[in-house]
Amino acid sequence: MEKTTFLNDIIRSRRSVFPPVYNDRKIDRATIEEILENANWAPTHALTEPWRFKVLQGGALQRLSDYLGEYYVANTPADKFSDKKYEKMRKNPLRSACAIAIVMQRDPQNRVPEWEELAAVSCAVQNMQLSCHAHGIGCFWSSPKAALEAGEFLGLKEGQSCLGFLYMGYSDAPQPEGKREPVGDKVEWLED
Repeated sequence: MEKTTFLNDIIRSRRSVFPPVYNDRKIDRATIEEILENANWAPTHALTEPWRFKVLQGGALQRLSDYLGEYYVANTPADKFSDKKYEKMRKNPLRSACAIAIVMQRDPQNRVPEWEELAAVSCAVQNMQLSCHAHGIGCFWSSPKAALEAGEFLGLKEGQSCLGFLYMGYSDAPQPEGKREPVGDKVEWLED
């Protein structure tokens, strides 16, 4: 297959695949390291490379489950509490072969605006999502308030903030179909 055809297929067929459909197959460390290496090659203004990652596997997934459940209980008013949401938050890490905390490290010299650092981290995550898809691994970027406030749980340093968790796992479920409106509806050509 031609490289551009392969790349087009990977980009256009990638979808979020959610933890309830993950199977028990483990993701080997070399594959995770390759996915993280691809993340490391995202574009970054002033070469700040603001992405940081914390890989959670094994018992760390249970600790993440406990943290998310406890956070939800402590921060949800009784009239808004949902047993379904509570169970979902607790089970997502336990259904995953791996969860990666997506962390942004602000440039200590403040050379670029924060939005550019966020954009760079997002590009790194897109590289991870495409890499997962190329390996047949499902993934889902989750960013509930509990994740955004997970600094203490993750032991983050000054200038770091958590932007969510990338849940990863193999799945036997069929790949969901994608839906996009025509790109022509979103483009204006300015030539004169």
